[in-house]
Amino acid sequence: MAIRQSLTDRLLGRLVRFLLWLMARIPPDRAADLAAFFARTLGPLLPVQRIALANLRAAFPERDAAWHRAIAREAWDNLGRVAGEYVHLGRIWDYDEAHPNAGRIETADAAKLIALRDDGKPALCFAAHLGNWELPAVAAAMHGLDSAVVYRMPNIASIARAITRIRAPLMGRLIRSRPEAVFAMAGALESGAHLGMLIDQHFSRGVDIEFFGRRCKANPTLARLARQFDCPVVGVRVIRLPGRRFRIEATDPIDLPRDAAGRIDVAAATQAINTIVEGWVREHPGQWLWFHRRWR
Repeated sequence: MAIRQSLTDRLLGRLVRFLLWLMARIPPDRAADLAAFFARTLGPLLPVQRIALANLRAAFPERDAAWHRAIAREAWDNLGRVAGEYVHLGRIWDYDEAHPNAGRIETADAAKLIALRDDGKPALCFAAHLGNWELPAVAAAMHGLDSAVVYRMPNIASIARAITRIRAPLMGRLIRSRPEAVFAMAGALESGAHLGMLIDQHFSRGVDIEFFGRRCKANPTLARLARQFDCPVVGVRVIRLPGRRFRIEATDPIDLPRDAAGRIDVAAATQAINTIVEGWVREHPGQWLWFHRRWR
């Protein structure tokens, strides 16, 4: 069994590296269109489609089956585009402070992001698997924020190395998600960095919250760090727009719930930031990653 698994990993690693190599040799728009075509065509045939439809039925019980299938297809399309855009992230992010909204990226929140960069404080930035969720990290690094990003390392070593080679020049400090990562996160904040993390997936050791009216486990790490450092906490999202464009939005610093002693309440704060994410998903349901088993 171990030999068979090792062979499977090697073959999968070679396939993924070939696909990354191929996508890098295709212009960004064509790469995204091609990957989206395959994702929305083949994705609904995969077993994980059942997870997506079950999640959509639970989150939007008032909608009919045709709507659930349509949203799942949009989610496949978005996932394919994220994959096709991955090797082109540096070219896609073309925001110019001197000429805002002239390229692929538009934002009405430039002043918020500039203030975050220039206030001399560390900050915690949360995002979700919406739109192209890799772009906020690219934006931070390209516009001078001292930043660190928490990321999940693929299990297959050769794929992990290939992904790291893409991320490293674009995303500031990279902190691999694992139990001891919390020390690296705290170190980044102590040095004044802006720490970014995705917070919208199941976390088995997490705290209980409600998401779309259903109980689930959520990662409390961001809230615990906010309690420890009492630094600004902001949400950042990238919305996919027609015409292969994106809009980046940032919340104002969030006033997180506190306990009787005036310290941030970890459970209540984790609920608060996930409630914000739920609102984002309700606005653009076809751009969220419905294929993850969020409720278990």
